[in-house]
Amino acid sequence: MPRYALKIEYNGLPFAGWQRQADQSTVQGAIELALAKLEPRDHTIAAAGRTDAGVHARGQVAHCDMVKDWGPFRLSEALNYHLKPAPVAIVAAARVDDGWHARFSAVERQYLFRVLCRRAPATMETGHVWQVSNQLDVAAMQDAAEVLIGRHDFTTFRSVMCQAKSPVKTLDDLRIEAQSTPAGPEVHFHLRARSFLHNQVRSFVGTLERVGAGSWTTEDVRAALEARSRAACGPVSPPQGLYLMRVGYHDDPFA
Repeated sequence: MPRYALKIEYNGLPFAGWQRQADQSTVQGAIELALAKLEPRDHTIAAAGRTDAGVHARGQVAHCDMVKDWGPFRLSEALNYHLKPAPVAIVAAARVDDGWHARFSAVERQYLFRVLCRRAPATMETGHVWQVSNQLDVAAMQDAAEVLIGRHDFTTFRSVMCQAKSPVKTLDDLRIEAQSTPAGPEVHFHLRARSFLHNQVRSFVGTLERVGAGSWTTEDVRAALEARSRAACGPVSPPQGLYLMRVGYHDDPFA
């Protein structure tokens, strides 16, 4: 059966996350229903990462197995037709080897988290940013973020529901920058690693926001990391504002 890699963009607001659920609308479910319109049977696709409810994606990657030998462009166009009006788009498709796997072949994930800093309620950006009323000290947050970069036991920063075998991960980059937008000043958190624990990004952002607001210090973040206890984590940010931006592979199927 021919295997295809799919690069997927979606607005996570109307979905109960990526993973298929029997009684709720999910991104995986929407794509599998569209696949069934092309080849009537049960379909199961695998993704590079399972995003939570309300989390968005610019560059999620999944793979599917088809019976028919589809041209990649025709497959993406046909899927997009059947995905309407769901806010999900196949932005690229590519034929891959049978052994290629969207999750296990991946060597890097990149996330973006957007924080809007203004007192007036968000209107156009509602559901796409985490809004805080105070301005944040970007330099202080970046200083604290350096504590988290590298290989660590991240027990403090993972959900108690995390199913990963080990809390030890390597965070390759955590870069924080101020951005001026039409809606007001934003702070963008850019994170890069081979893989992440469940809620790790949101735990980082929520904790570092406390540093930016002046409630925590770099040493508080260091102590939280070294505690290796979920109870030591700062507040966990909401899912709104989190985007899966890119999944990296040694041989990019979409290049």
